[in-house]
Amino acid sequence: MEQRTYVLHTGAILTEYLEAYENVGLPVQKPILGGFLGYFVTEFGTQNELNHFWAYRDLEDRRTRRAELARSPQWQKCLSIIRPMIMTMENKVMYPTSFSPIRSLPVTVQDADTAFTAN
Repeated sequence: MEQRTYVLHTGAILTEYLEAYENVGLPVQKPILGGFLGYFVTEFGTQNELNHFWAYRDLEDRRTRRAELARSPQWQKCLSIIRPMIMTMENKVMYPTSFSPIRSLPVTVQDADTAFTAN
C-alpha cells in the first residue's frame, strides 16, 4: 500500500484543490492506477494536509501504473492545476502484517470488527 501525503501552501484554498483533483485527476487515476483506497483531509494536526492511499500488487505493478499515468494528458492537466498549491509531498510504501484486514487486491475482507464489515 502507498500512502501519499501532501501539505498545501498556507494561501492555497483546499476546496479548489479538492474540486480539481476530484473532477480532473481522480477520474484518470482510478482506471490507470486501480486500488484506490481513500482520500482524507486533516481536522487536527498539520493543517492543509491531504492523505491518499493506493494499493498495488507489488512495486513493479506500482511502477508500471505510475508510468502510464505520467503519460496521460488529462493527468498532466490536473498536475498543472494542483502542483502549484502543494508545498510538500511525502510517499510511503507499506507492507501489511499477517493480521491486517487489507493484505491483497482486490480488497475482500470478511474479518470481524474491522471497518470493512458491518457490525
